[in-house]
Amino acid sequence: MGIFDIIAILITLAAVFSYLNHKLIRLPTTIGLMVMSLVLSLVVVLVGKQHPTIDQVAHDLVFSIDFNQALMQGMLGFLLFAGALHVNINDLSKQKFVIGILATLGVVASTFITGTLTYYMLQLIQLPVSYKYCLIFGALISPTDPIAVLGILKSLGAPKSLETKITGESLFNDGVGVVVFL
Repeated sequence: MGIFDIIAILITLAAVFSYLNHKLIRLPTTIGLMVMSLVLSLVVVLVGKQHPTIDQVAHDLVFSIDFNQALMQGMLGFLLFAGALHVNINDLSKQKFVIGILATLGVVASTFITGTLTYYMLQLIQLPVSYKYCLIFGALISPTDPIAVLGILKSLGAPKSLETKITGESLFNDGVGVVVFL
C-alpha cells in the first residue's frame, strides 16, 4: 500500500469520524476522533478473533505500510508545520528557556515513566515485553498534542503566556520525541 493510499484512507476516516462526532457525539473534535478510532480498532480486533479472515486482512494491511516512510517522511513534516503556523515567534522567544526545559527534560522523563509503567503493567497481566520496546512505546506516546487543551484554555481565558508555553512545548517536543525514538 502506497503513501497516497494511506493518506486517502486516513483523510476519509477522519472526515467520516468528524461528521459523526459533530452530529452525534459532540465531543471536542480531537477527543471525538480519538475515541472513535479506538472503538474502530477494538471492533476490528474483536471481529478478527471471530473471523480469522478479517484478522488476516487487517494484519496484512498493517504490515504492508512502511511506517518509517508514512510517519517520518510524510505526516511528521505536516504536523510540525501545522503547529508552527500558530506560534508567535516573539512570544515564543520570551518563553524559550521554559519551553526548552519542558520539551527536552519533560519528554525524556515522560518516556522513561511511561515505558517503565507499561513494562510493569504488561508483566502484571503476564504479557512479557522487552523493556526496550516499552521505552520505544514511551517515546512515541510522550510528545503531547495540545489542541484540545488550547481550546479549553481559550474558552477559560487563560493567560497568553501559558498558551505560548504549551504551544511552544508541543512544537519542540515532537522533534525531541523523534530523537528519543531513534
